[in-house]
Amino acid sequence: MTAPVVSIEALSAVSTRDGGAPILRDVSLNLKRGEVHGLVGESGAGKSTIAKALLGILPATVKVTGGRIRFDGRDLLTMASRELRDIMGTEIALIPQDPQTALNPGRRIEAQLTDGLRLKQGLSKQMAHERALALLAEVQIRDPERVLACYPHQLSGGMRQRILIAAAFALGPKLVVADEPTTALDVTVQKEILRLIRRMQDAHGTAVIFVTHDLGVVAQICDSVTLLYAGKVIEAGPTSDVLLRPQHAYTKALIAAGPRYDRPGAGLEPVPDAVFAALRREGGIDSQGAPHDV
Repeated sequence: MTAPVVSIEALSAVSTRDGGAPILRDVSLNLKRGEVHGLVGESGAGKSTIAKALLGILPATVKVTGGRIRFDGRDLLTMASRELRDIMGTEIALIPQDPQTALNPGRRIEAQLTDGLRLKQGLSKQMAHERALALLAEVQIRDPERVLACYPHQLSGGMRQRILIAAAFALGPKLVVADEPTTALDVTVQKEILRLIRRMQDAHGTAVIFVTHDLGVVAQICDSVTLLYAGKVIEAGPTSDVLLRPQHAYTKALIAAGPRYDRPGAGLEPVPDAVFAALRREGGIDSQGAPHDV
């Protein structure tokens, strides 16, 4: 049996800023090579904390109190900072949420794409330029030579997000963390970007952690999913099982709360208060305790 690319084992963390309030509660998941795994939950559920832990960018206000994150057999939580820096961008990469803020407005696209290629792979300026052209072509950007000469503000949001996807896959990472990469895009562009991420992931055989609050996005792109609430895993498994045969009342309520395209004009059903009360009892959360995240 092939070893997982990522294995999170009973990961727990607290907020030192909020008096030790729990952020993650014994979170475990495994991610295989070539798999797209969705981390889904409402704001504060803990999904962004998991993503930051994978990327080695947890803020100082978060204290890990237990568990391990094994990446390709190595524990990211105990790895030396220099070794961690070496694998970021090369073996683990990020597709950020907002392409408007992720790209440097004062630098041309070519410089932002080729810096990593030259630093990490030792490519010459010309070789890096050719590689950047190939990457833009791979993410289906027309006239890549012109785009390389542009500044970010000269491009649409969808074009900027395609560039960030190209940058994430540029160095052949084993894992890509996609942090709600379609949130800032309109629905039509969102669909194109989801297809592109899936196509790139499939072509490169890369594992992807896809952070989202949208079960509709999970249904489109994810092979498996972990549903979180207040830092705790509520339900996990293959996407088809979780969405078509949900076991937990919270999962059922979230699915029911989403829009139904087969019932145009139908009202949305909020998650019942009784479900939240049961979740608080399960997790030992007091009635005032809101989910925490970073």
